[in-house]
Formats: sequence, C-alpha cells, structure tokens
Amino acid sequence: MKKFNVTVNGTTYEVEVEEVKSAGAAPAAPRPAAPVAAAPKPAAAPTPAAAPKVAAGAGEHSIDAPMPGKVVKLVASEGQAVKAGETLLILEAMKMQNEIPADADGIVKKFNVAAGQSVKAHESLVILG
Repeated sequence: MKKFNVTVNGTTYEVEVEEVKSAGAAPAAPRPAAPVAAAPKPAAAPTPAAAPKVAAGAGEHSIDAPMPGKVVKLVASEGQAVKAGETLLILEAMKMQNEIPADADGIVKKFNVAAGQSVKAHESLVILG
C-alpha cells in the first residue's frame, strides 16, 4: 500500500493505493475501506424569479429560445422600439454567448425572462408588438 495526499476543492484527503502486480499473481485479500469524508458540494446559486409569462396578443408575436440555456443579459428594455436584427438579449448555451435578435421591427412589449434565469428550448423570451 502506498499513501498519497489528494486535494479536492481545497480539501486535502489522505488515500491509500494498492499497487497491482502482474495478472498472474494471486490477488491480495481485500482490505476494508477506511471511511473518507465526502467532498462538500458547492451551494446552488438561487435563480432569479421572473415575472409571470405573458402570451402574445393581437398584433404581437413571441421571440422564443432557439435552444436551452441561461439568460446572461437583457440588452433591450421594455417599451423600446427595435429594428429587425437588433439584439434583444444574450443567451448562454454550451459555453457560448448567443445574441438573440428581433426578427422584425417593433416595440418590446414584455420580457418573459430575467438575467440569470435558465430557459428551455422554444420557451417564450420576449413579446414584440
């Protein structure tokens, strides 16, 4: 048995490792494992609560999430007039930040998400009118 110190998330643990000889050697009798303290799990960050979602009304339409991810930043603001192609918000998915643009000229009626909120694919992000 060889002893090693292993550091996990800032906590050092002493571990014993058994060296395995060739395949033809007789296996050593198993030793009972010493109890090892579990590494502490980081606390989950609270997700900001968003306002109730609003469906698109007459003359309005919804901009939906193209993929699951996390809203990083709301670029536009409610009541702001936007042109087609202007960035409304930034959505982080698979370690990449994606700009979600307006698909038509209009006014931002309502954001259905908040910065820091996780979203599913096809979930309504913004209502344009």
